[in-house]
Amino acid sequence: MGIKPQERMVWDGNMAAAQAMRQAQVDVVAAYPITPSTPIVENYSKFVADDAVNKGQFVMVESEHSAMSACVGASAAGGRVATATSSQGYALMVEVLYQASGMRLPIVLNVVNRALASPLNIHGDHSDMYLGRDAGWINLCAFNSQDAYDLNFVAFKVAEDMNVRLPVAVNQDGFLTSHTQEVLETFSNEDAVNFIGEYKQKNPMLDPANPVTYGAQTEGEWHFEHKMRQNHALVHSQAIVERVFEEFEAYSGRKYESVESYKMEDADEAIMVIGSAVGTTQLAVDKLREQGRKVGMIAIRLWRPFPKAEVAEAIKNLKSLAVLDRSAPMGTTGALYNEVTAVMVQYGISINILDYIYGLGGRDTTYEQISEVYNDLEACTKAGKRVKPVLQTINLRGKDLHFYEEGAK
Repeated sequence: MGIKPQERMVWDGNMAAAQAMRQAQVDVVAAYPITPSTPIVENYSKFVADDAVNKGQFVMVESEHSAMSACVGASAAGGRVATATSSQGYALMVEVLYQASGMRLPIVLNVVNRALASPLNIHGDHSDMYLGRDAGWINLCAFNSQDAYDLNFVAFKVAEDMNVRLPVAVNQDGFLTSHTQEVLETFSNEDAVNFIGEYKQKNPMLDPANPVTYGAQTEGEWHFEHKMRQNHALVHSQAIVERVFEEFEAYSGRKYESVESYKMEDADEAIMVIGSAVGTTQLAVDKLREQGRKVGMIAIRLWRPFPKAEVAEAIKNLKSLAVLDRSAPMGTTGALYNEVTAVMVQYGISINILDYIYGLGGRDTTYEQISEVYNDLEACTKAGKRVKPVLQTINLRGKDLHFYEEGAK
């Protein structure tokens, strides 16, 4: 039996994340504001000032590097800790992101995805999310404001599991999700805490009877073993993520999966995507299905650890697949495309596959443009081979901006 339905609220993604942090009874939020994530910490600081937070402390610091450093200290001391950032702030945090994961600290970070400079741009793409893909953090991806709310509760429960004890990032698209108001199903304060559970300390520094060391130096004698143990925990955290998804569905009635499919039962062609473009792609699928086209969509909910087996299962019966990457490839193909092709090699899958770069710096992507991608895939299916260069773009001005021509005829 799940909980009783709670009050519906109209929140954007930033407010949803801030409210989830409040309801999680976080001990410390250390933060430095940056667009478009500023309202998360701004709202949380107001909750603290208004005595709407049970025991939380808000610490304003001088930079994002300091914010994550303070989070590391507070988490190592034995507290439940969270913060938020975007783009250049995330880039400034990167050094400390590696410290947090290497120390196995269960911090939750809301990342409101935004383009990285230069040139300067405050709007959303996935450059920052991809920047931190190898930092040792679990990464969850929200497609809308409801997801941004729900996945925070999942994040705390996963991070704090004694078989995980790793930091978790919850990603949402800048402005397209963070500043878009939607109707959300919410928890009561009591139900939120009951789902996450009481915080359980592990090796807290503020326990004089059991002294511990964080950030030790290992060099060649033990560094290899430490990093492989950390990687083992990250890879095997997927099982915990899946379990918590199931627990969350039983508790709330809202279902999440590492890899989510839409009308894929008989699909010949599909698009794989992350983030707010999921809704646009679903609309394109619906329109094309009305025309009798066998098309579908695959959405990645768990970016790290990458759910290889689930991706392989989702794509194995397709004839053609397009991967949509919302980040500049910078000398290769897109990050998500590279992950998928590695899965294809590992699992012996041979299908036509194209990589599309879209939406950089907040550039609009319409369902009509997504439909053109499905037309390209249909052409590949009919020809029985890839009939376009691997790397394509959506809604890019300038037809002379071609990238890779291998395979083009």
